[in-house]
Amino acid sequence: MTDTVIRNIAILGSTGSIGRQTLDIIAEYPDRFKASVLVANSSVDLLIEQAIRFKPDTVIIAREELYDTVNEALSTHGITVLTGSQSIVDVVKDPTIDTVVTAMVGYSGLAPTISAIGAGKRIALANKETLVVAGELITRLLQSSDSVIYPVDSEHGAFFQCLVGERHEDIARFLLTASGGPFRKTPKDELAHVTAADALKHPNWAMGAKITIDSATMMNKGFEMIEARWLFGVKPRDIEIVVHPQSIVHSMVEFVDGSVKAQLGLPDMHLPIRYALGLPGGRLATDSKRMTLKDFANLTFETPDRDKFPLIDVAYYAAERGGNTPCVMNAANEIAVAAFLRGTIGFNDIYRIINKTVEKIAFVESPCYDDYVNSNAEARQYATTLL
Repeated sequence: MTDTVIRNIAILGSTGSIGRQTLDIIAEYPDRFKASVLVANSSVDLLIEQAIRFKPDTVIIAREELYDTVNEALSTHGITVLTGSQSIVDVVKDPTIDTVVTAMVGYSGLAPTISAIGAGKRIALANKETLVVAGELITRLLQSSDSVIYPVDSEHGAFFQCLVGERHEDIARFLLTASGGPFRKTPKDELAHVTAADALKHPNWAMGAKITIDSATMMNKGFEMIEARWLFGVKPRDIEIVVHPQSIVHSMVEFVDGSVKAQLGLPDMHLPIRYALGLPGGRLATDSKRMTLKDFANLTFETPDRDKFPLIDVAYYAAERGGNTPCVMNAANEIAVAAFLRGTIGFNDIYRIINKTVEKIAFVESPCYDDYVNSNAEARQYATTLL
């Protein structure tokens, strides 16, 4: 039976790449979805533009010094304007909200996701750092909540689709595909001289700056490996990263009988967002561009160069060690990537800062939420001293 009730959606990170594409889909299906809450960090002009167009009930600008600008611009539109991180944590509990799209960047997505789980919301998760930082905690919280997480990442959406109708015990391994980023063919000794502008030239995907740099270092694949480990209950060693330059095969699952299922599609984030928003019902029909025979013609796969991209091994180490180590790794990565984007450090320094921070910060085997908060703060402070 088709769900005809309009779902009220809170988009945390509405001005980012995933947020903007989510709004595209809401505009495509006005009889299915309403953008009830829009949240942005600092992109004032775009947030105001989105609010005037989509007429949400509530808008939140995270940076408090920008509140007056947003509030004044929307004062005649009947929209409640709030500010601050606590407002984001509180708004996802609103009983009128059906679905929370967590598209905030980095560690900032953790507290709102925990709040949404506590409120039993349907969550379309695009903030992979939530599970990287605190996957064990999130998994435990979900066990005692009515909340359900649907992955928005193209790779995890692919895994989700490949597993429909399958038994967990029949899974042999996950094959996590990666484009290889802009430096797949760049010699290792040239990476010391690449710039942020070079790293932002992703060959296939149009994404935000932070995730694009993560793709260039392949840290993003490490994050996605950890995310898959918690989403699907598999061991890190059973997740293999495979470089697939065309980004047509979004990921694959191999089963114990040797069969492999793959999910294919054009490199367009509207596809996994649309699929996640349609769940748990059916797929949402669309007139968007379809694949052609040419797209199928030359699909290639490679083993990633782990010597050139050592952050892959750092991520596997963090995943196997567990505890607060992935949280520390993520915090150091956020500091290092921001510094690289500013031009403060070189490309290879990203690995150096992350590796040293992971080695330095004290290990907590079974962290609670406060341990994650403290580990994040301590790792950021130490990583900053290394810049």
